[in-house]
Amino acid sequence: MAYTAPKTTCVGHIHLKVSDLDRAIAFYRDVLGFTLKLRYGDGAAFLAAGEYHHHIGLNTWESEGGLPPPPGHSGLYHVAFLYPDRAALVAVMQQVRNAGIPFDGAAHHGVSTAVYLRDPDGNGVELYYDLPQDVWPTDENGDLVFVNDRFDTDAFIAAKGQ
Repeated sequence: MAYTAPKTTCVGHIHLKVSDLDRAIAFYRDVLGFTLKLRYGDGAAFLAAGEYHHHIGLNTWESEGGLPPPPGHSGLYHVAFLYPDRAALVAVMQQVRNAGIPFDGAAHHGVSTAVYLRDPDGNGVELYYDLPQDVWPTDENGDLVFVNDRFDTDAFIAAKGQ
C-alpha cells in the first residue's frame, strides 16, 4: 500500500524568493496583515499570523533585483492563505483594495470562497475561507464537486454581513 500522509498534515509555511525584501515585507505585513517575526540581516525575513514562528519566509539570496519567471515556465502558481470566516476575508480584501492592488479573479468553489491577486514579485496569492464541510457539494458517489462560479468583489465586500 502506498504511503498516505496523516490527515492532520498541513502546509506549515511558504518560503519565497523575492527581488526586493523591503517591498515584499511591506506587502505581506502592511497589506495582508502578517506580523514580522524576524529579519535575518538584509537577505531574509519571516512573518506570521498570530504567535506562530512563521508562515512566510522571504529571501533575496538568489533573487535580489530579479524578475519573475516568464509565462509558460514552471514554478509557483499561487500560495493560498486560509482565513477563519467570511468577515476575515472581507477585511483583508478591503486592505488589498485600499492598497490599490487589483484582484486577478474571485470565485466561489463550492467548498470555499476565494480571491486572487499578485504580490509585488508577481507570485500568485489566493485569499480564501472554507465553507462548513456539511455544505460541500458532492456527486452521486459522494465525491467532492468543485465549481468555479465567478463573483464581483465590490458586491461581496459591500454585502459584509450576508
